[in-house]
Formats: sequence, structure tokens, C-alpha cells
Amino acid sequence: MITVQLARRLRDAGLRWQPGAGDRFFVPDRDLDDQTFAISDMTIDVRAIPGGRLLGFNGTVEWALDSIMEWEAVWLPGEEQLREALGGDFARLERLEGRYRCEVVFAGERLRFEHSDATEAYGLALEHRLRSGIATPPSPGLLSKGQPT
Repeated sequence: MITVQLARRLRDAGLRWQPGAGDRFFVPDRDLDDQTFAISDMTIDVRAIPGGRLLGFNGTVEWALDSIMEWEAVWLPGEEQLREALGGDFARLERLEGRYRCEVVFAGERLRFEHSDATEAYGLALEHRLRSGIATPPSPGLLSKGQPT
């Protein structure tokens, strides 16, 4: 999973999010920055009962934060989502000693972004494209040239 810092930078650079099941996000500025949340159609909690653990299927979990607006959350895109957002610009991912190298081709220029985490390498490449204003057709529902939310 990408870092909270890179997720914020991607959002600020213009990465758009259409929330869906399985997506992860965090809620900044509410003393929840350390918590990662996942979108699910069904919430499941684990309860200890005599004889074992019970998996409880619930529609919602009752807690102080009942709901928030989408723009209040920061998406933590996964590796597959970042690769999809790079689209045809993505050339390859290489495993080096202790690092990953994401190779992309933006406007005919071959660029490499390295990090110890593959997801971060993808994210750095995408951040570069967003901040550079490189005209590449975005993946549907992921990117927008508009102002970040």
C-alpha cells in the first residue's frame, strides 16, 4: 500500500477516485490518520464467545463517525489501480536488489522511478505524470485534469 504522504500528493496533483468495494482510504485531520479503512458492502466483526470466535455479519458498525463526504477521505490506491491509471504509458516493473523500478514512457520519453516498495514506485510515476501535465488518456474513472478535491 502507498504511504499516506504519497496518497495526499496524488490527490493534490489531480488523481480522482470513484469509491468502490475493496478500496482503502484514510480520514485526515480527525485523529484517524493512523487508521486505514476499506470500503465493503458488508461489515464483519469478530467476537469472542465460549467455544471460539464468532464472525458477525453486520450492515454497519456503530461508532462516532457515522459518515463522511468522499472529499474528506484520501484514497490509498493499490498496486493494480496505480498500474491501471498509468495505462499504456506503463512499460514494465523490474525487481532490483532491495528495490523496484517502474519504467514508463511519457510523451516518447522513457523514465524510471525506483522505490523499495513496488506500489510506491508506481505512485511516483503517476505523480510525475499528473504534475507534469503530460497529456495521456486516463483510465476511466481514475484521473481528471480538473482541480483536485
